[in-house]
Amino acid sequence: MPPGTVHVVGAGLAGLSAATRLADRGWTVRLYEAAPQAGGRCRSYVDQALGTTIDNGNHLLLSGNQAALAFLDLVGARGQLVGPEHASFDFVDLRSGERWRLQPSAGRIPWWIFSKARRVPGSRPLDYLALLRLRFARHGATIGEAMACSGPLYERLWHPLLLAALNTEPPAASASLADAVIRNTLERGGAACRPLVARAGLSATFVDPALAFLDRHGAAVRFGSRLRSIAFAGARVERLEFAEGAVDVAAGEQVVLAVPAPVAAQLLPGIETPVEHRAIVNGHFRIDVLPGAPPMIGVVGGEAEWVFTYPGRISTTTSGADRLIDQPREALAEILWRDAAAALGLHGPLPPWQIVKERRATFAALPREEARRPPAATRWTNLALAGDYTATGLPATIEGAVRSGVAAADVVERTAVPGEHPAGSQKAVAA
Repeated sequence: MPPGTVHVVGAGLAGLSAATRLADRGWTVRLYEAAPQAGGRCRSYVDQALGTTIDNGNHLLLSGNQAALAFLDLVGARGQLVGPEHASFDFVDLRSGERWRLQPSAGRIPWWIFSKARRVPGSRPLDYLALLRLRFARHGATIGEAMACSGPLYERLWHPLLLAALNTEPPAASASLADAVIRNTLERGGAACRPLVARAGLSATFVDPALAFLDRHGAAVRFGSRLRSIAFAGARVERLEFAEGAVDVAAGEQVVLAVPAPVAAQLLPGIETPVEHRAIVNGHFRIDVLPGAPPMIGVVGGEAEWVFTYPGRISTTTSGADRLIDQPREALAEILWRDAAAALGLHGPLPPWQIVKERRATFAALPREEARRPPAATRWTNLALAGDYTATGLPATIEGAVRSGVAAADVVERTAVPGEHPAGSQKAVAA
């Protein structure tokens, strides 16, 4: 006999993670998504200005992102990722013109820091020990309180790495979240640091295979279904009220709420979620890249912080981009193209472009916001939360989103006990 029915609200990566895991374990899945497509912030679309498919943001996986890779294994899509056989990261400093390639050694012993050819120019082996201060930082400390945020190594490695992972300027960001990133990647050696890119696009890699998996497992998926409110009966969810009509949640049925933090806070009485967010700006340029160009290059001293090369286009990412979010798109295109062209040694006029601004891309990875992240389990017996804003122990990344879905699925399975509706009811409404 199948375990039961679960209603998953939200088809972003967190919701897809929970839905596929539960479908794989025999649950009857009903998936609801407010948008006309799945994926949330992790998706691709055809951009009319460029005449090609682009991702709404550039997302990088590392070979140590175990939850994300397990998700891709489950839906049969790990082969969509491409990357080097060994950990290798190209960088350029636009101020000095210096170029280097960071090459961590495969094992846990970081012997690579003793090789000038493999470490950051201007750094010394002992400089790398500064990361240990994150491990022993007091609870609620910032990175700036735990370690020095200055010097060649910080400017050329720790700052771009931690800014990309946390989407928050490192000096003010959570030391514990930074430590979690390092523990899951660099501390495990180069074998956990190989960069992996979805060359065919985020939707082709993460979203479409997940939807196909759910279809094979008999899941019902409804797009254009915006959840307006939740009706509670005592300690359980009794009804989901969508714009197009209500869905009763029968005794024994479970709910996973995988919506953005502000929506969850509106729907659930008394829940605390992060309230501060940070922006990301992405630039996309239609141009053929010369053979041999690196698939990704870190940029120091420019507004474009990472440059990605794809067949027929170049994309840039700038994290913690609140300072850029209100600039005109035309000005941003010129600035980001200038940096990308310099990084890749390109010349010529500005090619066809598109600028994608995400004002509230992720929660701000500040200690006070980290303290506001709710767990997957809630005070309602048949309701679990999923989303990269929940208490995953990681910043708002693909890995964090997938982990949140796994955690929600585990809560569903632990608490799935059929029973009667308790007496009394209440209703929460989304503004």
